[in-house]
Amino acid sequence: MYEKITPPTTGSKITFANGEPIVPDNPIIPFIRGDGTGIDLWPASQKVFDAAVQAAYGGKRKITWFKIYVGDEACEQYGTYQYLPEDSLEAIREFGVAIKGPLTTPIGGGIRSLNVALRQIFDLYACVRPCKYYTGTPSPHRYPEKLDVIIYRENTEDIYLGIEWKQGSEIADRLIKYLNEDLIPSTPEHGKKQLPLDSGIGIKPISKKGSQRLVRRAIQHALRLPKNKQTVTLVHKGNIMKYTEGAFRDWGYELATTEFRSDCVTERESWILSNKEKKADISIEENARQIDPGYDSMPPDKQEKICAEVKSVLDAIWETHGNGKWKEKVMVNDRIADSIFQQIQTRPDEYSILATMNLNGDYISDAAAAIAGGLGMAPGANIGDSAAIFEATHGTAPKHAGLDRVNPGSVILSGVMMLEYMGWQEAADLIKNGLAKAIAQREVTYDLARLMEPPVDPPLKCSEFADAIIRNF
Repeated sequence: MYEKITPPTTGSKITFANGEPIVPDNPIIPFIRGDGTGIDLWPASQKVFDAAVQAAYGGKRKITWFKIYVGDEACEQYGTYQYLPEDSLEAIREFGVAIKGPLTTPIGGGIRSLNVALRQIFDLYACVRPCKYYTGTPSPHRYPEKLDVIIYRENTEDIYLGIEWKQGSEIADRLIKYLNEDLIPSTPEHGKKQLPLDSGIGIKPISKKGSQRLVRRAIQHALRLPKNKQTVTLVHKGNIMKYTEGAFRDWGYELATTEFRSDCVTERESWILSNKEKKADISIEENARQIDPGYDSMPPDKQEKICAEVKSVLDAIWETHGNGKWKEKVMVNDRIADSIFQQIQTRPDEYSILATMNLNGDYISDAAAAIAGGLGMAPGANIGDSAAIFEATHGTAPKHAGLDRVNPGSVILSGVMMLEYMGWQEAADLIKNGLAKAIAQREVTYDLARLMEPPVDPPLKCSEFADAIIRNF
């Protein structure tokens, strides 16, 4: 039962089976208008969605929208500090897929972030952020058109599940004492490390289950892409944090080489297979020497380990992946987090899907968005096994609210992601075509208009930009 909202009397629910949505032709989709500029962004975006669905399916499919309340608008309806009413949570539980505009950060009320709260409540463990350049969009980079990546960021662990204790607090002091006097000395690999007594302390949990379900979705997505884009890169700082970030990498490889064995090849496996393809009678030792240039200076036990790896790979997958067949598989590789920051700028066309933990993904997705033209053009999705919420990735910009001037691109492209998730690719493609053509024709809102050469004057209003996208379907 709902307190202050009433579901539509027409339309059907989206349901889930094995983590995937089952979408009727007339789904009911809850929407959250959003705070601040949401008052302008949502009407423009909904107009584009409805026009695309009508154009693609001629009335055979239709979305029935269901308005629910979160953020400042919820407080107006439900009372002070009622930023996240149970009505809205129940609507998302019942109907499964929702879309929202930007939300404010509550003052008081016990919620640090509404976005984080929604992700945690519905276990939306995969934050998906495509970053693709649309021709004509102003960018600080010389060749932004080379960037076309999708970031799969783990959404529930790492810093989001992390625990901190303030410097000087009783628990922090006790924990530092326990670590310095008991745990560190009893663990030889930590040497003689000692934590400074005036430290704040944080704990960063990374689980096998959380890591593998994120990588699983990334690989499943890669399998839907064109062959030249079927690469999943595990991004980590495992060279320093071996048992959290390094474990994320190892668990990702484990999943790829077991659950997806017939569909995947690792980068290191591809080297082994390629060496044998180039020289059919290559010895195990020579193959090992080629995949590890420092092989000859290694101690015998390490050489034996690499030789055993080469033999194991050839025994296991030569018949199924050898003779070039691995080139048709999803390539799974890994990169150090700081390296990937410069590589998405200098060699972006080498990457397709980046699978990351929470904090690394937060940084990388914003950096990639900057290359593609900024957060105004960056969509986002939060996906779990029984719910999905699609969202604008930028803030509320309250000083622009009600002026009909901001760029609705982030909300619109989030809707594109939603349509693709629902399997309505034809409608999604119409919107992407319309958006690309509008930008190429310099029909843009002020944020893009002022950065173009020469600047566009006058720029389009938010609502006019929506009309331009529809004209260019």
